[in-house]
Amino acid sequence: MSESNPTSDIDGALKEAFIEYLEPFFALCLPAVHADIDWSRGFEFLDKELQKIVPQSDTGPRSVDLLVKVWRRDGEEQWVLIHIEIQAQYVQGFPRRVFEYHYRIFDRYRRPVANFVVLADDNPNWKPNRLTYNLWGCEVDFRFPVIKLTDFANDITRLEQSDNPFAVVILAHLKSMQTSGDPERRRVGKVGLIKGLYDRWGRDDVRKLVRLIDWLVKLPKELELKVRDEIDAFEQEKQMPYITSFERLAMEEGEARGEARGEARGEARGKVMGEARGLQEGIALGLRLKFGEAGGGLVDEVRQINDLDLLHRIFNSIEKSSDPADVRAIWAH
Repeated sequence: MSESNPTSDIDGALKEAFIEYLEPFFALCLPAVHADIDWSRGFEFLDKELQKIVPQSDTGPRSVDLLVKVWRRDGEEQWVLIHIEIQAQYVQGFPRRVFEYHYRIFDRYRRPVANFVVLADDNPNWKPNRLTYNLWGCEVDFRFPVIKLTDFANDITRLEQSDNPFAVVILAHLKSMQTSGDPERRRVGKVGLIKGLYDRWGRDDVRKLVRLIDWLVKLPKELELKVRDEIDAFEQEKQMPYITSFERLAMEEGEARGEARGEARGEARGKVMGEARGLQEGIALGLRLKFGEAGGGLVDEVRQINDLDLLHRIFNSIEKSSDPADVRAIWAH
């Protein structure tokens, strides 16, 4: 990664986008599936169950995988695997990997399984969607839907006019790909994406979408500062102070989510653990947003820390630090 062309954390950003906007994703990219799911009954992410069923070491190079429990409109319970594969080039044996997810999940739950693959790589010709073989009359023909994000490049106007928040996520990803190696053009595009949110979305969605745009459309530090100054001025002009400090916003949202989980458990220890997890999550978001890949490299260490006082010191240090090593020095004496 060069300072003039920092690498976006595509897999982390897209996983966050799916967690925030799962239903809008289906509405935009798989409308027939969306229509068959009873969203009024909610849905449940089963990440821990998925990790038990398909260990990461069994699935080859790193990918982002989500297992989601939903109900169909006829009332029948279904299990849906959303398999988000983030790759920049051809991966040998990919359909076999998806098939392994399918049969292992089916074997565990004995429920119908639907596998959906989202490809965010830059090769428009790579669209693996089928595994087939025939041995002495014993035949397997496994097919799965593929959503190729580069295909949306021919439909930018529809995305820009869409009232679906996942359209913003796709636009941000495409903008990042289209401006690789051209940081000034990327800066202009990023500002345009963010400014376009204010007249179309409410405060909560603006805050979430800005965080995802900031995650996907990375810039060198000096250009990030220009973007933030321009957005600060734009907010003052619009009298909409939504997202004045990106890193602080992300960290506070992470902390609030953790505290809410602790309160929901209704016990003192649960509240403490919830606050610790929230601080860890907020720190992780802040590190990634401010320092990119270098900051993300500290996340695993942060998640091993449960001392609240130490986590608060780490949390408060990120805005003032100019290098991830400065943050790490707080716990790595």
